[in-house]
Amino acid sequence: MRLLCSNDDGILAHGLACLERAAGELGEVYVVAPDREQSAMSHSLTLHHPLRPVQLGERRWQVDGTPTDCVMLAIEALLPQRPDFVLSGVNHGPNMGEDVLYSGTVAAAMEGLALGVPAIAVSFAGRDFLSHPDALEPHVEPLARLLRHLTALPAFPAHTLLNVNIPAIPAAEIQGVRLTRLGRRVFSDSVARMKDPWGRPIYWIGGGSVTWSAGEGTDVDAVRSGFISVTPLHLDATHQARLDDADEWWRQP
Repeated sequence: MRLLCSNDDGILAHGLACLERAAGELGEVYVVAPDREQSAMSHSLTLHHPLRPVQLGERRWQVDGTPTDCVMLAIEALLPQRPDFVLSGVNHGPNMGEDVLYSGTVAAAMEGLALGVPAIAVSFAGRDFLSHPDALEPHVEPLARLLRHLTALPAFPAHTLLNVNIPAIPAAEIQGVRLTRLGRRVFSDSVARMKDPWGRPIYWIGGGSVTWSAGEGTDVDAVRSGFISVTPLHLDATHQARLDDADEWWRQP
């Protein structure tokens, strides 16, 4: 099996190294990842300047672009053959609820899906990852087992990526795996107003507080309960239920 690994935290990220080791137990691993931090880049492409991949090893490249760039370049130009799966992560922090709209980790997996390759995004749901980078180490072997299971499903769901979130608890305390839907996340006070050294107003996006809606069956509820969350996502953003009940709200213009 041929596996393409990418991420949004950069080629030097510890999470990517952990993913490589987990994937290495399943088959031949290729790595194409950004040369720097690209978090919250979502599904952006670099269109206004050329990309220059730098080969760091036999099956390893860094790219001066976004996670989406990396996966597109890998599949369309760099790899000798199409991969069997795209694996993205392990992200340094959760990707649950509305996070998936902004996440470069999920976007890398989604680009694989858009190009016809089954994909899995993996995140470690701990915000203090940088101060405790070794917290992910004990999860590598369990992650390898989970990836082996998911990639061997008799019918991997078509037109679907699987978004995996691992609770930030010791590996021995993981309660199991749950199939979930997305929860809800609401940011408050996420724009900080400041002034530059010349007194001009500037704004910094980030920080603030987060409120999670963790209903039963959501990714948030599963992770809070000590379970690994696996959420199927797809490219079709159509609200099917609103089409089905269109007679209640739609009037022909």
